Amino acid sequence: MVFTGGRHFMLPVFGWLERLTYKFIRVDPKEETGWKTYTFGMLLFNLTGFAFVFIIQMIQAKLPLNPAHLPDVSWHSAFNTAVSFMTNTNWQGYAGETTLSYFVQMVGLTVQNFVSAATGIAVMLALIRGIARRTTNLIGNFWVDLTRSTLYVLMPLSILLAVVLVGQGVIQNFKHYETVQTMQGAKQVIPMGLAASQISIKELGTNGGGFFNSNSSHPFENPTPLTNFLEMLAILLIPAALTFTFGKMVGSLRQGWTLFTVMMILLVAGLGVSLYAEYSSNPIFGNLPLMEGKETRLGITNSILWSVTTTDASNGSVNAMHDSLTPLAGMIPIINIMLGEIIFGGVGSGIYGILIFVILTVFIAGLMVGRTPEYLGKKIEAFEIQMAILAVFATNLIIQIFTAWAAVSKPGLSGLNNPGPHGFSEILYAFTSGAGNNGSAFAGLNANTVFYNTTLGIDMLIGRFGVIVPVLAIAGSLAGKKFTPPSSGTFHTDNWLFIALLIGVILIVGGLTHFPSLALGPVVEHLLMKLGITF
Repeated sequence: MVFTGGRHFMLPVFGWLERLTYKFIRVDPKEETGWKTYTFGMLLFNLTGFAFVFIIQMIQAKLPLNPAHLPDVSWHSAFNTAVSFMTNTNWQGYAGETTLSYFVQMVGLTVQNFVSAATGIAVMLALIRGIARRTTNLIGNFWVDLTRSTLYVLMPLSILLAVVLVGQGVIQNFKHYETVQTMQGAKQVIPMGLAASQISIKELGTNGGGFFNSNSSHPFENPTPLTNFLEMLAILLIPAALTFTFGKMVGSLRQGWTLFTVMMILLVAGLGVSLYAEYSSNPIFGNLPLMEGKETRLGITNSILWSVTTTDASNGSVNAMHDSLTPLAGMIPIINIMLGEIIFGGVGSGIYGILIFVILTVFIAGLMVGRTPEYLGKKIEAFEIQMAILAVFATNLIIQIFTAWAAVSKPGLSGLNNPGPHGFSEILYAFTSGAGNNGSAFAGLNANTVFYNTTLGIDMLIGRFGVIVPVLAIAGSLAGKKFTPPSSGTFHTDNWLFIALLIGVILIVGGLTHFPSLALGPVVEHLLMKLGITF
């Protein structure tokens, strides 16, 4: 009801604010647009957000709420961060508590956490309408979808989670950094700040990033086992729920459950491999589980569960350093992102991402049985396939190009902390994370350089809008098509056969494309580790 404009229980709470928003931006909520106008509005809004976040970083020292008196941010770091939070990636080449003021964190980054997630939901809604509607050129209104997603979905959940997190010990204050004396007698500066409000939306909006440099392994971000569970649950909550939204809006809950089942199978498979790899004994480590890089309060299982969850969703927050995982356990997060962040994926982006693979799957199935491909009564023709291939190709290509460049160039190699295949995995992970709008890192790469800040910024832009624009083009094309009633020869897309085919296409198109890169990185490292060679 939220997205269709009907009455719902949150309307009396935030309805006045919704109406005020439309009045302020001069938008008629009843007016819908075609896909080109929708796309233009989306791009204009995101460009404005990028410019705002970039500028306030460049003049940070002159702005209020800067009790640590942090200086202005360098242009290349400001560019990277502005792109990162605009694209829902939240890659961080900086340490939050020593780089950004409360003002920038609160007014810049936290706001972008809301609107970048809402942008993903808006694009998803446009594609769903394109599938569900018949012979029209209208797919909705971007400004309305953005407003409703923020006010009725993201904001209430974030407020609720933030209150719970504060109750568990997550800090939320405007205090100056405090200097304390440790038990050994040394003095240590303890950062303060508005952590809970940013953490709640960073998890719920599948943004990722961290208020502090050590992210969700920091006790001020993730103080208890309960907060660890709630934050992991929040990462998957909205992406999983949106499969139900998809089923409702297309008029078939079975279609929504089909997507959910595919996502869950891939999640469980990746989790199983990661746990097996991390708990497998190895003589080189004394046949003991590896605790290096893990948060000792949470243990190995919670660290692995988070690493899989955060890369299945387009989140990127971490409670352990992925650089310290065994090669195969570290490979699973890379694969999760390489598949297109569609194993639940980001808020909104997970649904439109997997629907790209659905389109490719019905096309391939149609070729096998000699029928015109159809999905939910809409014929899948050349234009839809071209746009789907473009969306997949854009992210895959940019990962390979930038990884290859960094692996053979002096600026790229200068950021490595490890040699050999592990160092290659650090580079591969960085550009995969950027293109997949995930934002997590191996944490062994110094990426706060001109080279990495600029290349990763471009990487994130192509990974976000190189997918969104083709998706909106598909939405416009499908909306204008006639509905074809199902017949005895219709290929069903809500059964186990289609689930198996969809998983196969995802693994082949999304996975095998990157097999050579994976072979040079984590696969080789795993084989060498078995021989007693580490990096």
